[in-house]
Amino acid sequence: MLIKRFEDILAWQKALDLTKECYVLFGESKDWGFKDQILRASVSIMNNIAEGFERKSKNEFKHFLSIAKGSCGEVRSMITLAKELKKINQTQYNKLFTQSEEISKMLSALIKTL
Repeated sequence: MLIKRFEDILAWQKALDLTKECYVLFGESKDWGFKDQILRASVSIMNNIAEGFERKSKNEFKHFLSIAKGSCGEVRSMITLAKELKKINQTQYNKLFTQSEEISKMLSALIKTL
């Protein structure tokens, strides 16, 4: 299957879902530094997938997918901190962790395919 738009990439769709979930959980937080960091990291995943795809170069796409994968790790790090600080409960943590890990695996597979 030839992907014609970045919106058709399943990893991007799942990154959008993760970003929306982060906004729901942390968007009203008064901890501005924490909120800014986790929201930027989650948005970075989907935006780097989009930007890399739009570059129309296989090597650049791989580079941006790698950056997106790094942002997945950053989100997992931040949600671990959120759980430790009792900003989220175990169920919320598990959901975000699973989403982020799944996206990371999808990105790895996409990088290998390229």
